[in-house]
Amino acid sequence: MMFRHPWILFLLILYVPLIAWYIWKWRNSNASIGISSVKSFAKYRATWKIGLMHFCFALQLAAIGCLIVALARPQTHDSLRSSTIEGTDIVLAIDISGSMTATDLKPNRIEAAKEVATKFVSQRPNDNIGYVVFAGESLSLMPLTTDKAALVNAISATKAGSLRDGTAIGDGIASAINRLVSGQAKSKSLIILTDGTNNAGDVAPATAADIARQKGIRIYSIGVGTNGSIAITDPYGFSTTMMETKIDEVALKSISDATGGKYFRATDSHSLRKVFDEIDALEKSKINVNNFTQTEENFMPWIWAALAAFVLMLVIRYTALRRIP
Repeated sequence: MMFRHPWILFLLILYVPLIAWYIWKWRNSNASIGISSVKSFAKYRATWKIGLMHFCFALQLAAIGCLIVALARPQTHDSLRSSTIEGTDIVLAIDISGSMTATDLKPNRIEAAKEVATKFVSQRPNDNIGYVVFAGESLSLMPLTTDKAALVNAISATKAGSLRDGTAIGDGIASAINRLVSGQAKSKSLIILTDGTNNAGDVAPATAADIARQKGIRIYSIGVGTNGSIAITDPYGFSTTMMETKIDEVALKSISDATGGKYFRATDSHSLRKVFDEIDALEKSKINVNNFTQTEENFMPWIWAALAAFVLMLVIRYTALRRIP
């Protein structure tokens, strides 16, 4: 701990005149009378209230000292610490096309996916996790990071229909690969969640999967929702239309198998949670993490200590040491 204004601590020298004044006042505040001998008073001891009066003065000094320390602004400074932990590199790639507003999962597909993704992120504090969204195009929202708060905020802010509509599975995989190749962990995984068939983008899913295999990246693909006619709500919630959807399970299974991953099917919220629980058992490897600690102000405990000392002094003075005029 260091002080923002250490020169203020020189005010503690005020203790010297305060203590000197208190001793002088104590010695000269009592009336006296001259007598030939004090032998008759030898058995009498000083009352406990005398000690309590000294204690009140000590509380006053403590309150002053705590206020001086608080004014000096004690702080815990920023620090950068490197450590090695057990973890893996993971990128979440979530389909945010218009069909993800279907309500066969509650409250709808995109919100159910966000819920389980948030829980998954929270359960893996030591992993570097990135975040990609895709529809008719792909967008990398978060690089690999251990800042779970920022990652959860990015997931929570995701809205279906915010990209050009379509399902560019290959582009989503390609964006995730670009994030994963920069990771340090030996174990690299991509979790891609979609409810459709690749019908947009510049990269074929099979080509993207082949690149992932060469980079040692496993792909865990999740087909979410039911096939057939479903109700789709526009991004603003004003209208609902019916749309035919079909998950290309053959292509998703082929992508996962080619990279040593696994394909999952989630037709409701419960099965989607079980899928993420199973993926949560991914292997781990040692990675290097830089932990950055920000400056924290530590003056409030001193303020509270000063207030407590002052209040206690007042309580003692107006109860046990109360004087009757």
